[in-house]
Amino acid sequence: MNSFYGELIPSEIENEKGTIFIEGPVSAEYLISLNFDENLRNFRTADRQKQCLCQIAGSTDGFIYIARADNTVVGYVTFHCPDPYTRWHKHPLILELGAIEVSTKWRKYKVGRHLLQQAFSNPLMRNRIVITMEYCWHWDLENCRMSIWQYQIMLTRLFGSAGLRKVDTDDPEILEHPANVLMARIGEDVEQEYIEKFDRMRLKEK
Repeated sequence: MNSFYGELIPSEIENEKGTIFIEGPVSAEYLISLNFDENLRNFRTADRQKQCLCQIAGSTDGFIYIARADNTVVGYVTFHCPDPYTRWHKHPLILELGAIEVSTKWRKYKVGRHLLQQAFSNPLMRNRIVITMEYCWHWDLENCRMSIWQYQIMLTRLFGSAGLRKVDTDDPEILEHPANVLMARIGEDVEQEYIEKFDRMRLKEK
């Protein structure tokens, strides 16, 4: 059983199209029963993205929140333990916010903010350091019609709404482009020794 699962209490966004339900953490079995909006294709095609999300939801070290309209997933946010080859894997309390995506048809309803709000209301987050590694080559600049810097500002405001803040790091992938950014949120119950360990890890050269 995935240790991240708890009682699923959805929230709702009412709009002229109907109701969007924000749910999670969701199981792989539940995801399989749903359709995926064809515009969820920022990272791969919608069908392949569904397969990937089902794998995360069925794993023991990841979980997903979704936005659902009727029987169709129109947005999602994923969390997982850091990959073993990264520096962050050695920290016992770090979770990585892996991806957030909302269908282009539903972006005006602040679905992303609602997904983050619901996810970070999970009591687990009180005792975790959540990071997101934002690489500009993953950004949907074309559909948003933004410059790379406008998109960075939009993302940092979005993640900032959930309490994540920009933090310095000498991680080589972040340093590869000046628009890349590391953001982090330290849970209220994280002990000081783990905060200091995170600080040492993000600036290994000092």
